[in-house]
Amino acid sequence: MGRNRIIERFMVWRSANVSDRQWVNFLSVIIGVVVGFAAIIIKNSVHLIQELLTSEFAFDIHNYLYFAYPALGIFIVFLFMRYIIRRQIGHGIPTILYSISKDNGFIARHNMFSSIIASAITVGFGGSVGLEGPTVATGSAWGSALSKWARLNRKQTLLLLACAGAGAMSAIFKAPIAATVFVLEVLMIDLTMASIVPLLFASVAAALTSFFFLGQDVLYPFEFVDPFNIEQTPYYIGIGIFAGLTSVYFARMYKYLQKQFDLMKNPIHRWLIGGVTLGVLIFLFPSLYGEGYEAINGALRGDFEHLFNNSVFYDLRSETWAIFALFILVIFFKVIATSATFGAGGIGGIFAPTLFMGANTGLLYAKVINYSGIDNLPESNFALVGMGGLIAGVLHAPLTAIFLIAQTTGGYKLIMPLMIVAATSYAIVRIFEKYSVYTHQLARRGELFTHNKNQVVLSMMSVRNLIEKDFRTINPDAKLRELIDEVAESKRNIIPVIEEDGTLHGIIFINDIRHLLFRKELYDKIYVRELMFMPAPIVDPDESMEEVAQKFQQSSHYNLPVMRNGKYLGFVSRANVFSSYQKMLKDVSEE
Repeated sequence: MGRNRIIERFMVWRSANVSDRQWVNFLSVIIGVVVGFAAIIIKNSVHLIQELLTSEFAFDIHNYLYFAYPALGIFIVFLFMRYIIRRQIGHGIPTILYSISKDNGFIARHNMFSSIIASAITVGFGGSVGLEGPTVATGSAWGSALSKWARLNRKQTLLLLACAGAGAMSAIFKAPIAATVFVLEVLMIDLTMASIVPLLFASVAAALTSFFFLGQDVLYPFEFVDPFNIEQTPYYIGIGIFAGLTSVYFARMYKYLQKQFDLMKNPIHRWLIGGVTLGVLIFLFPSLYGEGYEAINGALRGDFEHLFNNSVFYDLRSETWAIFALFILVIFFKVIATSATFGAGGIGGIFAPTLFMGANTGLLYAKVINYSGIDNLPESNFALVGMGGLIAGVLHAPLTAIFLIAQTTGGYKLIMPLMIVAATSYAIVRIFEKYSVYTHQLARRGELFTHNKNQVVLSMMSVRNLIEKDFRTINPDAKLRELIDEVAESKRNIIPVIEEDGTLHGIIFINDIRHLLFRKELYDKIYVRELMFMPAPIVDPDESMEEVAQKFQQSSHYNLPVMRNGKYLGFVSRANVFSSYQKMLKDVSEE
């Protein structure tokens, strides 16, 4: 019996004996275990590469290999993409958001392994990015493949992608609650309680898998020494404002540099400029190397040694001015190093860079207050809440920030200041930035899957899928007699006038020529070109459906012609758009 036949029989049995809800719950557990293994592989791979490359480096001596390693790693990634998988990999969360918005949850199969390989090499060789985005992309690719095998509908497919994203975050941070909140806040819309159950299953399964192989220690161990003092609330509001402004800097610098690299069409030029920039920054500031895991943990201990270790500034570690100068420089250059990594062709995520900047921002803030003699703040606490402030601001995800930082550090006793800082930072950022670094490109192209249900449904709809072609056409040089013949055969009230090469010259409304139908003496005297007119507005097949809906509203037309480079493709009708909208709205909203 062939494999396909076995699958067919299993699917028949499943339909008869297992409900859709039970089936999705089962698949969510499977995908949770799969992405748990993906997180383990990617973490261990990066650790192994870094051990091989840097384990012999002395803390008190700068090493010129820091200049060469990042560019070498990204060049290997370039070769991997160019000659092995022969396509671009994409960056984590934005790839998933685009897939949910425009591709009905389809993700290329190479992402099932390519993101792991490329990101492990990028980060292992020193690329200043994180592993969260690639892990989410890997998990979601497995979710997409599994949903196709299981023959899930579009809504179930999107839910399984969300489960994969939750599982990936849960496994890499060992934070199932935060992972579930992350999906609710960043990836999904209008989830019912029935949808949340599979997310919980996937998160728990992934976390248990990670615990089994990596142990139960939290990612960023935090020793709780100083309890929350309500009298320090103004300082927590202050760090929230500082974190919000730092988040604005992160977002704007990241978008600016991303745009500059996008303008470079030659990938070798991007690699050279990005690689040299990254190499110089990591040589001067080795704490920018890789994820910055050790630097974050150092900051959570109130330690600043990571600023000087392996650095040309090592001998200045006892100078107060040097400490503050390096804090400022490292925070300033981290986003540049991250952007250079992406611009050069590296693969990674921005979670870790955000946490790195947050920990150092919080520690710097507390040290400034303490050194000035204004007060005596617990520096570790402020490093921790600074991480929450940057996550809330950069990712536009305050709830994720609160639960993620609390779970990954064990700092639940600081939940109140975490809430203060996350809320303040997010409020500050929203004044300056409408979209997060994940969503700004999709929003600019009108492809953002948002929490607004109407916009969500419109973003899921495609003009190409709604083009109607059952219109009789005619040449502009034809006579009225031929037009009458086409009218007799037509079931629509519009006759498009097109050349043989498909160029649209205009349209004719049948109602406009009714007074000529019975004037046979004019049949050979009037030409089609005399009766046609050029319609407006015109629809491009790649336009967003929101733009098309606005054109219908502004023009009051019932049919709009679809053209590409002057060539006629068909019409899109108000009735068909509305019918499709209603059907998709029902699919999105139903239990």
